[in-house]
Amino acid sequence: MLNLGGTTRIVTRPLLRDEIFIFTDKGVCSYEHQSELKGDSKEFESGVSVAEIAKSIGAGLYKAACAGKVDGEVVDLRTPLTKDCNLEILTFSEEEGKKAYWHTAAHVLAQAVKRLFPDAKLAIGPAIDNGFYYDIDLSRPLSQEDLPKIEAEMKKIIKENLPIERFELAPNEAKTLMQEQDQIYKVELIEEHADKGEAISFYKQGEFTDLCAGPHLMATGNLKAVKLTNATAAYWRGDSNNKSLQRVYGIAFPKTAELEDYLERVEEAKKRDHNIIGRQLGYFTTVDYIGQGLPILLPNGARVIQQLARFVEDEEERRGYLLTKTPFLAKSDLYKISGHWDHYRDGMFVLGEEEEGKEAFALRPMTCPFQFQVYLNKKRSYRDLPMRLNETSTLFRNEASGEMHGLIRVRQFTISEGHIACLPEQLEQEFAGCVELANYMLSTLGLDEDISYRFSKWDENDKEKYIGSPQEWEEVQGRMRQILDDLNIDYKEASGEAAFYGPKLDIQIKNVHGKEDTLITIQIDFQLAERFGMTYVDAEGQTKYPYVIHRTSIGCYERTLALLLEKYAGALPTWLMPEQVRVLPISDRLIDDAKKVEEQLSRAGIRVSCDTRSEKVGYKIREAQLEKIPYMLVIGDKEVEEGTVSVRSRKEGDLGSMPVEGFLSKILQEIATKAK
Repeated sequence: MLNLGGTTRIVTRPLLRDEIFIFTDKGVCSYEHQSELKGDSKEFESGVSVAEIAKSIGAGLYKAACAGKVDGEVVDLRTPLTKDCNLEILTFSEEEGKKAYWHTAAHVLAQAVKRLFPDAKLAIGPAIDNGFYYDIDLSRPLSQEDLPKIEAEMKKIIKENLPIERFELAPNEAKTLMQEQDQIYKVELIEEHADKGEAISFYKQGEFTDLCAGPHLMATGNLKAVKLTNATAAYWRGDSNNKSLQRVYGIAFPKTAELEDYLERVEEAKKRDHNIIGRQLGYFTTVDYIGQGLPILLPNGARVIQQLARFVEDEEERRGYLLTKTPFLAKSDLYKISGHWDHYRDGMFVLGEEEEGKEAFALRPMTCPFQFQVYLNKKRSYRDLPMRLNETSTLFRNEASGEMHGLIRVRQFTISEGHIACLPEQLEQEFAGCVELANYMLSTLGLDEDISYRFSKWDENDKEKYIGSPQEWEEVQGRMRQILDDLNIDYKEASGEAAFYGPKLDIQIKNVHGKEDTLITIQIDFQLAERFGMTYVDAEGQTKYPYVIHRTSIGCYERTLALLLEKYAGALPTWLMPEQVRVLPISDRLIDDAKKVEEQLSRAGIRVSCDTRSEKVGYKIREAQLEKIPYMLVIGDKEVEEGTVSVRSRKEGDLGSMPVEGFLSKILQEIATKAK
């Protein structure tokens, strides 16, 4: 319990549920243990650090503490408390605590590299969703054989239990320090912040000093189980025009058992990685001379995406959407009106240069400015709204090379894009309809258990990234927050993640390796209608601008396919499988009979093949199982004589013999209900 200026709040944490903190208006912190409420207390003068408070509570908490959270802001354990506040002690069990733990491990990694490679130049070393990495400029590429050596040095540093100290320098002093160490990348970072006039923070452990904002653990010995997992190349700041660096990845845990469990999960994840099984099962391939981020969908992958697109388009038509088909590219003029030319040009593929008498074109990174032309095709009345437009759109985005992975992030992709123009009073209902549609799609696909919601807002400290006034942004964000609350959506807020024209709801999902990506977005646009002159005449004859909702219903089809392959380990639900049934004659003389069954199933709309190879039926069955075929129909003499098929199910095993019509009824029901 925290007493803050006369108010009382309850804070429950795994390691704090027995404690009471009292912050007085005199800047004094009192502590009492709930099980011993007999008037005993400890007093702390203003300026006490988060670490000191944790230590006073107990050695166990102090040892487990990774960071603090003061009034909702994550702070270093060394942070002094000088005013009334809401304090939480963060351990490894909280996400922010993990980040501080892994950030410290990144510094230990950098220190180990510097000991082994004194000439190494350090770039950045952040905590990420699953561990940490450090980008390093070395005279030679690192190999997998180097990792155990670096890891062994890290363990030495941990055993040394070096205190980690924080200090600050003026920008000019900070620059001089890094120049003396020949840390050119750190100098570049300092120069970017120097004009702010703020002090630059560093962390020191033993002989090693690094530019860093923190937070960090109190000593290197607080780290326990560490493991370096990979070494790859990465461009400085993700820009292929910059120098290629060595990126070393790692993971760390407070207990060895936790690390071992994690490594086991990683091995299991590798078995489900769509980048592996998608290639093995013939869903996609990549070709170096075509280019990175430009996958080739093989027949299996193309068929699944076709089924998904048909499902989406049919469902959207049922919900009142109008299908459009728009160009893949346009003149720069279009993107200048929408704002993409000024705010998104680096992410676009531009064709030609803007010169006098010449036109520059660009491949579309999104569909909105094209679909707006459908609305603008004629004058609109309030009676025309809401207008719901949808399109299966091919888009092009110049993604950084280091960000691309299989089908998850690519440079050309297909998306279920749509836009709704609506009256102000229709906004909540239409937004709710978009959320309901997205959730229906995810539920049908079986991905609904793996998602989270993010309310993506603008960054008020970086106004140049956005169009519109602060007042407009706050008004629209307030309205969106109210809509999300009315819909009882459990969301997290994220500043700086909004589109340049409006806030959005991002439906987030993690791949099998734990990396989070956005699958579906629903955005409120309060700017582009005016830019394009999209108007309607209201009931009083006044000309007004509609709200526009930008949304996807299933997101990027390639990414969705990747997630489905990982979710089901390649064994997709029957309605989605590129091949649903395989007919297996036990001998060559039964091929004609098997072909008749194949034809009967095909006429009923089943995706079926017949294995006519001169192989034993056991071999054919094993191969079909490896290819995740939902049903195998074995044809022998008995089946031909009785007019039946022997059915083997991927999920249920041997189902025995049944008439072809009986099997058809079963599988058609399974497909119609989109059973998982």
